[in-house]
Amino acid sequence: MTVPEQNDWKEREPGRDGLGGSITAGLINRDRPSESAIDSLFYEQGKLRAEMDRLLSAAAASSAVAKSSEPAAPAKDKEAGKADSDAGKPDAGKDDDKDAPKEPFRKRAANWTRAHPIATVAILILLVVVAVGGWFLWGYLQSYESTDDAQVDGHVNAISSRIAGMVTAVYVENNQTVNQGKLAVQLDPRDYQVALSQQRANLAQAMANVGAQSPNIPIAQLTQATGVSTTDLDITIARAGYFAEQQVVASALADLTQAEANAANAKAEEIRYRELVEKEEVSREQYDQRLANTRAQIAIVAARRASADAAMKTVEQRSATLEQATSLAAEARQNAVRQVDVQRATGTAREAAAQISKAQVEQAILNLTYCMIYAPVGGIVGNKTVEVGAQVSAGQELFDVTPVDDVWITANYKETQLRKMHAGQAVTIHVDTLGRDFKGYIEDMPGATGARYSLLPPENATGNYVKVVQRLPVRIRFRPNQDGVALLRVGMSVEPQVWLK
Repeated sequence: MTVPEQNDWKEREPGRDGLGGSITAGLINRDRPSESAIDSLFYEQGKLRAEMDRLLSAAAASSAVAKSSEPAAPAKDKEAGKADSDAGKPDAGKDDDKDAPKEPFRKRAANWTRAHPIATVAILILLVVVAVGGWFLWGYLQSYESTDDAQVDGHVNAISSRIAGMVTAVYVENNQTVNQGKLAVQLDPRDYQVALSQQRANLAQAMANVGAQSPNIPIAQLTQATGVSTTDLDITIARAGYFAEQQVVASALADLTQAEANAANAKAEEIRYRELVEKEEVSREQYDQRLANTRAQIAIVAARRASADAAMKTVEQRSATLEQATSLAAEARQNAVRQVDVQRATGTAREAAAQISKAQVEQAILNLTYCMIYAPVGGIVGNKTVEVGAQVSAGQELFDVTPVDDVWITANYKETQLRKMHAGQAVTIHVDTLGRDFKGYIEDMPGATGARYSLLPPENATGNYVKVVQRLPVRIRFRPNQDGVALLRVGMSVEPQVWLK
């Protein structure tokens, strides 16, 4: 059995002028304008695979037939005779092709390449195109990081009451657009009007106390200055009396000395006359005169000594008076400063009380203004929980206002995606609601993972630990002057793509 020539393959596919001819016909066929050249290549590639599968199956079948025919030689002769008898039949070529031994795959591929040069070139071109396209596709996939765990974010301003009171009017509703400064809720102001009147009365009383205390300071200063002057005058008088008494003492002591001298002289005369009387050289009368004179001088000495002692006691009294006057003067000086300080402190305390009353009046005015609750920012109202007649407390949330002119994107990227990210990189933001893309940029990188900011952050120090890829919130800002940004609302789902290059 001989191996069929390549032309026999053409006979097996009636209506085809070889595989290469079919590719050429597919490339230049103008009757099917909807099929492109690449589609033709894929079509011919499928045909080539089908042909290769048929050849491999035929080779396997022929090898099986050869093995089964080796032990029975007569049968082989019969088959040969049968083959000869069937040689004139139209299907004889096909049977010979099935029974013929197959050439190696490399040789058959080389023969097929030589027989179909155009298809070979087309396959090579296709492989090059696929490789180049795959390389560009890989580079494109590595040029960005994307996530679907992202949403539009913004400020949600919770509006609450600063005072307690009953709601008398509500001027906003959910989904209503409000401007900054719009009156939203009104509380009953009557209680706070009464409180304001009371605080104003307290302020008037405090100001009257300040006015009454103001003259006390100069009066105290004048009074204490007069007291100090008086004590200084007392010191001067006491000092003058002390010095005068010292002169009296000195004079009394001098008189005492003179009297003692006179008494001593009289005593000596009396003794001398006593001796003369005894000798009867003088009369008894003269002696009596001298004795009387002596006694008189002794009495004068006693009197002068008593006067000197009295003068000395008076000096001691004058000295004590001077010391007392000096002490009172020092005390008066100290008390003068203290009394003035007391009056000034009293005035300061009353001024402070007046300031407290003034602050209470201002607080009462503020509380009265807090009865009118205004929208601090412009935006859209939501989560309204207040109604007319409700009793609200201080700090109770009434409704939320969401500004729509200041929104951004919070994208929760995996920690493994942040390796090449940094602030300023360009971002393409696809908004699911609008079905369009916006341009943006990374404004800030996160400081911690989202788990660390959660209400109950994980604690991995105890218990079993399972490593989980963490996500970090990246803040993305829209570029200005883009149409459609005003249609975005907080919470919308987006898919950002951060371009890494």
